Amino acid sequence: MTLRHMKIFVAVCEEKSITKAAEKLHIAQPAVSIAVKELEQYYGVKLFDRISKRLYLTDMGRNFLEYATHIVSLFDNMEDNIRQWERSGKLRVGASITVGTRLMPQYVSTFYKKHPQSSIEVFIGNSDLIEKKILQNELDFGMIEGTIHSDSILCEAYMKDKLVVICSPSYPLCKRETITIEQLLSQPLLLREKGSGTRELFDHVLASLEYTYVPSWESTSAEALINAVREGLGVSVLSHMLIQDELKKGTVVELQVEGLHLDREFRIIYHKNKLLTNLAKEFIEMCRTHK
Repeated sequence: MTLRHMKIFVAVCEEKSITKAAEKLHIAQPAVSIAVKELEQYYGVKLFDRISKRLYLTDMGRNFLEYATHIVSLFDNMEDNIRQWERSGKLRVGASITVGTRLMPQYVSTFYKKHPQSSIEVFIGNSDLIEKKILQNELDFGMIEGTIHSDSILCEAYMKDKLVVICSPSYPLCKRETITIEQLLSQPLLLREKGSGTRELFDHVLASLEYTYVPSWESTSAEALINAVREGLGVSVLSHMLIQDELKKGTVVELQVEGLHLDREFRIIYHKNKLLTNLAKEFIEMCRTHK
């Protein structure tokens, strides 16, 4: 016996009419009659006396109505709570360093203004770590700049970015309009750690050009690399979005490297078997359109 049968039975009792119950539930009158008959046949009892084309609850019908009303009420409460959870539920969002530093605070702030009752947990780490956490269902979705390595993860590009080579304004190479890749690789390289999207793209491009190198610094902290660049300790390769304020202030400068193209895209990723809530879908759509 289904919840639908009980809802129909309760409606018939409330309206004291099969016709009015059908109108209330927006279903055909014969469907209501069949549902009531199926209930009586299933339990082997008579729920209504039918006298002069009117319905009268039997003693068993009144007893059944108490149970049915309680069950339908519990179900309605559950639906209300679930829908409320959809509006004020928790999101677990992952962001790689660049996205987490430059974009995620704006995303979360904007989303809270529309959904003040929601709860958003943010984890910031490199692209590889975000991917692993999604595979382990520790995150609902993520925003990264790296590439995906698992066939179980769906990925869509949503924003363009590029990597730039930077140095101190007092660094010797700063005086040149352009430098060669060989000149770049002869400098102390201050780079992000392996597993980051930034490092992966830089490694991939150089490998495709058949260059190798050994970094002087490796760091998970972009701020540490920027500070080292300011001190003239070498050159770094970081997201333009991440260091655009420093470029405007002139505390670091961009080096033009011949034949080195480091364009990339930020990506939204989630597990292909993950059932995204409406709240999660709305957050993702906001990221797509956020300027």
